[in-house]
Amino acid sequence: MVNKMTDKKKEKYKYGDRWFYTFIKPLLIFLVYLLYPPKVKGIENIPKEGAVVLAGNHTKWVDPEVICAVVKKRQVHFLAKDSLFKGIASIITWGMGAIPVNRKIHDHGALDNAIEGLKRGLTIGIFPEGTINRTDGVIMPFKIGAVKMAKEANVPIVPFTITGEYKLFRGGEIIEFYEPIKVGKDLDKSNEELMNIVKTNLIRGGRLHGSKPKRNKKNKWKDANI
Repeated sequence: MVNKMTDKKKEKYKYGDRWFYTFIKPLLIFLVYLLYPPKVKGIENIPKEGAVVLAGNHTKWVDPEVICAVVKKRQVHFLAKDSLFKGIASIITWGMGAIPVNRKIHDHGALDNAIEGLKRGLTIGIFPEGTINRTDGVIMPFKIGAVKMAKEANVPIVPFTITGEYKLFRGGEIIEFYEPIKVGKDLDKSNEELMNIVKTNLIRGGRLHGSKPKRNKKNKWKDANI
C-alpha cells in the first residue's frame, strides 16, 4: 500500500508517480468534460513553462479535479487535506501528485514541500480559503500560504475563479484564469490583493455567496459536501 512506503520511496513519489499521472490524466480529462463540461477562459494567462502558483476560490469537492483537467498541458499539484491520503483513495491522491496538509495545525511541512516543488519548476494549486466556502459570503478570508510560497520561491501567482454551478452532463461552471501577479515585500498586502482580484471577479461572474449547507432532520446545519 502507498501509505506503507519506505522513506526512500516516499521521496521518489513525493510529487506523484509520473507514469501513473501520464495514464490517468487523459481519463480525468475525459470524465470531467463528460460529467461536468466546463467553460474555460484565460487559459493563456498560465505560463507555458516555469513554476507558478494557481490560487482561487473553492466551491465543491470536485474543484481540484476540474482544474487539473482544464489545465491540460501542465500537472497541477494541489495541496489536499491529509485524510485523502489514507486507504484506497491514497493511491490516486499520491499518484496525482497532491501534497498532504494537516488542516488542524499550521502545517509548515506542507508549505515547505510546496515551496520545494515550486523550486523544482512545478505548478502548485491551492485554495487560499482553506476549505470549501459554505458561508453566505462571496469569499472567505484568504490564508497567507499562497503568497508566502510564491514569495519564497520567487514565482508568480495566477488567480482563478470558479463561477456558475456544476450541472451533471450539462456543465454550467466557468473556470477563468487571470493575469499573473507578483508578490511584493508586504505579504499581507499581496494576500489582500490576491483576495480582492478573486472576489471582484466572483461578483462580476454572479457568485454572490458560498455553497449553502443543507439541514438535517434535527434542524441543524449539515455539511452537504463531505
